[in-house]
Amino acid sequence: MEQQFNLTSEVRSNCLVITTSGYVNNVGGEAIATEFSKHFENGTKQVIINLEQSKVVNSIGMSFLIDIIDQLNDVGGKVVFTNLDPAVDKMLAIMGLFQFAGKEKSVDDALKTLSA
Repeated sequence: MEQQFNLTSEVRSNCLVITTSGYVNNVGGEAIATEFSKHFENGTKQVIINLEQSKVVNSIGMSFLIDIIDQLNDVGGKVVFTNLDPAVDKMLAIMGLFQFAGKEKSVDDALKTLSA
């Protein structure tokens, strides 16, 4: 059984860093989207989503992530996913999302990429 979903967020170098733990389903996806929206409305255009402690993302959770990618792409922003479990990485790749979002091994690597 997957653990209950939780997230934390912080702003580092003008990037919103969302770190999740647990199953990204409708509850988890909505929590990520809600946290993103608070910052997006205030002008944040760079987001790092650290999924190190989230080993499963279902289709509803994925739809929330796609919506975040779309919103940021519409304003010239960028999403970078980090610390991906191989299964989540494969799902994002199969869906073609790495054409529209980045992927890095760690949050620090993502911060370097976004600041370049």
